[in-house]
Amino acid sequence: MTQANTTDTPLTYSSQLTLADARRVAQAAEQEAVRNGWPMVIAIVDSGANLMLHERLDQAQLGSIEVAKQKAETAVRFRRPTRVFEDAVAQGGLHWRLLGMTNLVPLNGGIPLMRDGAVVGAIGVSGMSSEQDAQVAQAGANALAEHAPQ
Repeated sequence: MTQANTTDTPLTYSSQLTLADARRVAQAAEQEAVRNGWPMVIAIVDSGANLMLHERLDQAQLGSIEVAKQKAETAVRFRRPTRVFEDAVAQGGLHWRLLGMTNLVPLNGGIPLMRDGAVVGAIGVSGMSSEQDAQVAQAGANALAEHAPQ
């Protein structure tokens, strides 16, 4: 599950993300980026928003280093994809107040990592358009969803 929670029951956090998991997620994201020729930065954080893995592909813009990390942190802290915030800001009006939040990046490309219905971490990707960032992040998130813990 990588979509926004649509029930009234809040998602829970879990500490089940291992370094092997983070590597698997990053590798799948990297493969998607390389397959498309997109220079990206990929960040993986645990359920406490602590950085576990951070990589910059060759020729990825330097500005994306911090943005990828911030996208991952936003996704895990708010337990939802950062697309939710990007879409809200695009609606304007009262949603613009999100731009005043210092712990939130309203840019697509951050996705919570889920295991057994709980948020175990997040992936953040930056370097191309928001949609391309999200495509690469989703490839990483899918790798965790497809691999059950042993």
